[in-house]
Amino acid sequence: MSNIFKIELAKDDLNQALNTWISHLKNEKRVSSHTVDAYYRDINSFIHFLIEHIGGPLSLRNLETLIATDFRAFMARKKRDGNSTRTIARLMSSIRSLFEYFEKIEIIKNNAINNIRMPKLPQSIPKPLTYEQAKDLIIDTQNPDINEKSPDWVQIRNKCIFLLLYGCGLRISEALELNIKDAPIEEWQDTIRVRGKGNKYREVPLLSDIKENIKKYIELYPKKYNFDDPLFIGIRGDRLSPRIVQIIMQKMRASLNLPENATPHSLRHSYATHLLQAGVDLRSIQELLGHASLSTTQMYTKVNQKQLLDVHQKAHPRNKARHLKLVSDNS
Repeated sequence: MSNIFKIELAKDDLNQALNTWISHLKNEKRVSSHTVDAYYRDINSFIHFLIEHIGGPLSLRNLETLIATDFRAFMARKKRDGNSTRTIARLMSSIRSLFEYFEKIEIIKNNAINNIRMPKLPQSIPKPLTYEQAKDLIIDTQNPDINEKSPDWVQIRNKCIFLLLYGCGLRISEALELNIKDAPIEEWQDTIRVRGKGNKYREVPLLSDIKENIKKYIELYPKKYNFDDPLFIGIRGDRLSPRIVQIIMQKMRASLNLPENATPHSLRHSYATHLLQAGVDLRSIQELLGHASLSTTQMYTKVNQKQLLDVHQKAHPRNKARHLKLVSDNS
């Protein structure tokens, strides 16, 4: 996606301002291309709604004079179109981000969006894989049926990516944004430096198995490289797309008969959950995951609570006695 705003019924001042914002996201905030695409789609949708809503060409002045009712009308339209509460919340978050930027660079100021009550999202509990499932996934990255005669470097590349997702808790975007210079190939390197959300860097400790596999991958790297080249590349030599990793995961999910929640991101959830179950404190897990707020990390305690309840229900003597009585009554 080009991410260039050239909306026909948006006036030049608005198109220019929108493109300034996109440039800010790419070059200053250095958000991932996936995130830029999402912002672009959200704002493009909002601008086209406003053109229809006001019935004519749209300018920056129109944005400055919007009132709360206009934003609520957009939310209502999206709901009628069948969008989920989560999608509408994300759209409004993107719009708020745009208006905050415009105010920061003193293009326009409109606080009406701050008076909008955002959709309340139900807090979902992460769905991690079991330790055995995660281990099988790592092994299966080199399954011949999955790789379909892929060269050795592709097989070890896939294994390294999944090791970083599960063994370091990286987001898929964080793993794929690594460059050759980030690869921990020296003996003294015990951590890997990762650029996370908000252009914030963190040091994540490495297991020796991960270091060894990345070193092996670098030795098999299929072309001459510079240190600023992407660490993980596709067959054509470009930086690997997240979609390719998702397709690989889909194949492994079918091969191993894993549940639908087995996604690349579920490996990050598994990493955090398994650390918590092993007794690692929440503050340390927060640092490892790169969460800005401890409250985000606390959701993993709910995973533990649910699992404890499930174990309690199955193992408590009173429940066992009730089960035996039911079996006896039905026999």
